Amino acid sequence: MTDDDHPTPQAPPEFGLVQAWWGDGKGKTTAALGMGFRAAGHGYRVHLLQFMKGGAASVEDVRGEYAAIDQVAGFTYEHSGHYGWHGFADGSDDADHAAKARGGLERARDLIEGGRDADCSAPLPLDGDAADGVHMLILDEILYAANRGLIDPDDVVALVESKPDGLELVCTGGHERPDYLADVADLVSEVRKERHPIDAGQRARKGTEF
Repeated sequence: MTDDDHPTPQAPPEFGLVQAWWGDGKGKTTAALGMGFRAAGHGYRVHLLQFMKGGAASVEDVRGEYAAIDQVAGFTYEHSGHYGWHGFADGSDDADHAAKARGGLERARDLIEGGRDADCSAPLPLDGDAADGVHMLILDEILYAANRGLIDPDDVVALVESKPDGLELVCTGGHERPDYLADVADLVSEVRKERHPIDAGQRARKGTEF
């Protein structure tokens, strides 16, 4: 540890895989965030780009994970989604959802392209710009955006195939199996619902869903 109790910048010895987390159960984003915090705790540079994460009318736009990330050196985030979930009767505009999802895809491309000049096998500045390279990039709900037809699944595949070798890329979201990633993902996990309180009318709860 450094004198200010932040982790010393380190380089991950075995990063470079593509992960896909999908399913109708709760916990996909939570799993990805858990890996992000774990990696940052080792001194690796992590960035979270959230698609489709505005929530519904019952969800505040200030999310608990953002406040937690702000306290962790080497972990940063940004949000590209519309306030309100696509397909929900929340008054949000489908065209706006699509535009913001495409904007998120372009930002993901920029992050991956910017990281091409970085040495992912070496330590990276914990306070460096994410566009200058990270060790782990989490694209939260990108699979949901693809499943909803807001972005083309082929563009997601192209994004995965363009990543630098040492970048750990984590993609989450969607209730439909992302078969388009079958040949390019190294880890595919289905998070299956057995029971969920939302089916009984429970709204999203502060501290568990946001």
